[in-house]
Amino acid sequence: MNILIINHYAGSIKRGFEYRPYYFGKEFLKRGHNVFIICSSYSHLRKDNPRMNKKISRETFEGLHYYWIRTPRYSGNGIKRALNIISFVFGVYSHIHLFIKEVNPDVIVASSTYPLDIFPASKMAKLNKAKLIFEVHDLWPLTPIELGGMNRNHPFIKLLQIGEDYAYKNSDKIISILPKAKEYMVQHGMNPEKFHFIPNGIDLSEWEKNNDLPVEHINIISDLKNKKMFLVGYAGSIGLANALEFLIDSADILKNKPVSFLIVGRGPEKNKLMEKAKNLKNIYFLPPIVKTSVANFLNLMDVLYIGFLDKPIYRFGVGTNKIYEYMMAGKPIIQSQKAGNDLIKENKCGISVKPEDPAQIAKAVMTLYNMNEEDRKSLGKNGREYVTRNHNFSALAEKFLNAIS
Repeated sequence: MNILIINHYAGSIKRGFEYRPYYFGKEFLKRGHNVFIICSSYSHLRKDNPRMNKKISRETFEGLHYYWIRTPRYSGNGIKRALNIISFVFGVYSHIHLFIKEVNPDVIVASSTYPLDIFPASKMAKLNKAKLIFEVHDLWPLTPIELGGMNRNHPFIKLLQIGEDYAYKNSDKIISILPKAKEYMVQHGMNPEKFHFIPNGIDLSEWEKNNDLPVEHINIISDLKNKKMFLVGYAGSIGLANALEFLIDSADILKNKPVSFLIVGRGPEKNKLMEKAKNLKNIYFLPPIVKTSVANFLNLMDVLYIGFLDKPIYRFGVGTNKIYEYMMAGKPIIQSQKAGNDLIKENKCGISVKPEDPAQIAKAVMTLYNMNEEDRKSLGKNGREYVTRNHNFSALAEKFLNAIS
């Protein structure tokens, strides 16, 4: 099959997040399919965006064929980001006949987080008699309403709602990363038989590479280990939704304990959080690292942290890739959340606490600190066994192909 994935934020280990199209694409290639990915030239998630002087550019990386649509840069979640989205959707729309000619798609996957890419995807599917798949990462427009505080009557929100409802009604299959979203989707016009839950996962081969960390990271971690410090680590995007301000508050609570907190990554909240933590001696903000070095960093930590804001949007469940990476590291996990699912509690691989509660986070850190090493290893083992059994991309790709066949 010729599989065409439309994902505004798609990247690779070369470009940076988002990785799901890249990992699935590699697995589809192994099974004899051709994979083409349409994405925006600019995304705030990537560490390396392509430089373009024309409307569309092509790139092949590890057998995956990328089409880059030129879009304007932006910062934050204001009007410039909305213009970036609209620019991408119209860019895809204006090149529909080119994609049909060069790709001749059998399957088209609309997968851009927001639902507006369903319109060019649907037109292309009709023209080429291809299957139309709608892949849901987050529920838009519900996410910008409940997480971002946008008004339901905002014109952009109304446009997103039109796109979402159209996608549920007109797609051949719905692939959801959220485990508890089926009922919501049915309420918005989806035939329940279209629904398939296919979560995020990990690439087992990537963990075998285990690239070295930068010298700066190694020196700090080695120094802290020599001082017998208990290391709490976080690796990933540093944004509002990651709830890292509460981790900093917990570091303040534990400032006189033999515990250090290490945060690795980039994001719009990083400078603000560094300012908040400037008087704390037990917290370290380190530069971002390449994807293939993440495993090395996680393996050097004693405990890993993941947090979410206390927002109702998480009632549909969470399945961020970070959870599965943490599990794969075989380390105990502290998760601060209230959601429709709880992978940490369900798989006995750490401690779950209430969201936005620094005291509970600090208590969980000390509980794991005081736990004997064998019990901590047992928690880590539980997570690793679960994720290798249920969330490796090879098995997920089979599930994906079965769903769309």
